[in-house]
Amino acid sequence: MYELPVGLPSELVPLSWLIGVWEGSGILDYTVDGETVTREFGQRISFSHDGLPHLNYSSYTWLEPEAPTTDASGPDSDSVPGPAPAATPLVTETGYWRLSRPQQAGDAGPGLLPGVGPAPFQTAEAVETLRNADGGFDIEVSLVHPGGILELYLGQVKGPRIDLATDAIVQTSGAKPYAAATRLYGLVDSHLLWAWDIAALGQDLRTHASGRLSRASS
Repeated sequence: MYELPVGLPSELVPLSWLIGVWEGSGILDYTVDGETVTREFGQRISFSHDGLPHLNYSSYTWLEPEAPTTDASGPDSDSVPGPAPAATPLVTETGYWRLSRPQQAGDAGPGLLPGVGPAPFQTAEAVETLRNADGGFDIEVSLVHPGGILELYLGQVKGPRIDLATDAIVQTSGAKPYAAATRLYGLVDSHLLWAWDIAALGQDLRTHASGRLSRASS
C-alpha cells in the first residue's frame, strides 16, 4: 500500500500518487508528411518534492536498439556475432507540477522574495476549497526541453487521472516547429500509463507517443 511521504504539503496530496521513480518502455509513433516514425523507447521518470507546494519532475528517455537484420549467410555461417547494440540517449525534460491557484502574500516570490505571513492552504480543509466544479483540481505543469522549447500546460487531476493541454509554448529561434500538445496520465493496476499528442513540424495535433511505467522506488 502506498504511503504519503513525510512532510508532504497538503496541496500536493491530490498529486501524491505520482511521487517516486518510474521506469518502463513506450512506443513512438508519429507521421510527418506521410512518413511514419515508429520506435520503441525506454523511460525513467522522477516526481519528488522538497517541502514546497509543487512536484519536481524529470524525464529521461532512450531509444531501444532496433532488431538486427537476418544474416543472409544463415545459421551455418562461421561469422562471429558482434556485441549487442546499445541503447541511444534520446531526450530529457524537467519541470514543475502544482495545483493551479492565485499566488498569495504567504507564497514566496517573485524572485527570491520570501512570503509575508503564514503559507496558504496548509490544511486538507483549505485545499478542498480549491476543488473545481468537475470534482477534481485544476493544475499547472511547466516543462523545459533542452532543444529550446518551454511548455505551459493547464488541466486537472481527478483521482488517479490527469488531463493536460498546452496553454502556451515558448520557443527559441533555433527550435524545431512545435505548436501544441496534450498529455494524459493515469494510474492503472499500479502502473503509470501516459499518452502524448503533439502538433509539430507543420502537422496538426496527432498521436505521438505513449508509455507504461512501473514504480521503481518511492
